[in-house]
Amino acid sequence: MSPTLSRAARGLARRVDWYIVALFGAIGVATLAPAEGQAAEAVSWMTRVAIGALFFLYGARLAPSAVLEGVRHWRLHLPVLALTFAAFPLIALAIGLLAERMLGAELTAGVFFLAVLPSTVQSSIAFTSMARGNVAAAVCSASFSTVLGVVLTPVLAVLLIRRTEGGGLPLGLGQLADIAVQLLLPFLAGQMVRRWIADWLRRYRAVISVCDRGSILLVVYSAFSRGMTTGIWQRVSPARMALLGALCVVLLCSALLLADRSARALRLPREDRVTAVFCGATKSLASGLPMASVLFPAGRVAMTVLPLMLYHTLQLVVCAWLARRRPTAHHAPHTEAGAGDPAPTG
Repeated sequence: MSPTLSRAARGLARRVDWYIVALFGAIGVATLAPAEGQAAEAVSWMTRVAIGALFFLYGARLAPSAVLEGVRHWRLHLPVLALTFAAFPLIALAIGLLAERMLGAELTAGVFFLAVLPSTVQSSIAFTSMARGNVAAAVCSASFSTVLGVVLTPVLAVLLIRRTEGGGLPLGLGQLADIAVQLLLPFLAGQMVRRWIADWLRRYRAVISVCDRGSILLVVYSAFSRGMTTGIWQRVSPARMALLGALCVVLLCSALLLADRSARALRLPREDRVTAVFCGATKSLASGLPMASVLFPAGRVAMTVLPLMLYHTLQLVVCAWLARRRPTAHHAPHTEAGAGDPAPTG
């Protein structure tokens, strides 16, 4: 290989998000070699443990000071939260109901579930930093959104998905117990022990990140293994996938535009407008995949998370492009509040 081609290959390798490749690789493995019988039971058990561990780590890594700071900077964070948990679901409701006949109830439920997820932490902060926005505010806003999402996302998902034909999501006592045991209690436990393990988490940040991502890959493999037993690829035609991709584009563009316009209407400084755009328009894959595994029946999880995985891939590409195009004349202030903590993935 010539030196020019070698340099081009290395440059391409640096630009590829290998985690996204791994996510779709997990889908490929589940398609070719789904877990069955006792193996499926073992994978299901490991997935439940992994989900509890993920939310324990989320709680342990979120600095309470970052959340409290979010309350103080309400002129920025209130509009971001309103977009995340109110405007975004309303946009998805309008779009989803119009396209439900063509998408089907399960994919429409997945679009609604995507709409009520909290903002991503790691990507929001990374994009804000690239665009020279207010990184301190991004840490606070994304952290605050994650905390609220543990409680608000299941409730809003039930309210929205109830409107789909045959795609209703009843919230019974068993589901409430699962939400508490697998999501809320581990998160609160992480917050309680944070003072004793925060330094250890910072010291082994790379190892924790691998565990994070490995757990999410396990959740994806488990979901699509179950999906294979219900014939997921027979139910999702190329036309439906194309329509779903188009809807994700519309959702992302609408969210980005609304976040930017509302920030300008409030006359926020440029750095805060950057934060509003990237925290208000992004959705968390790391929170969404485990939540879907708890909220939805096992046979529906794969169909439900397809919109989320498409949207997540799209937001990485589009937001990275936008962040590089943002003016870089001003530099964002940085903060120590939560900055040294490893952030949840995706």
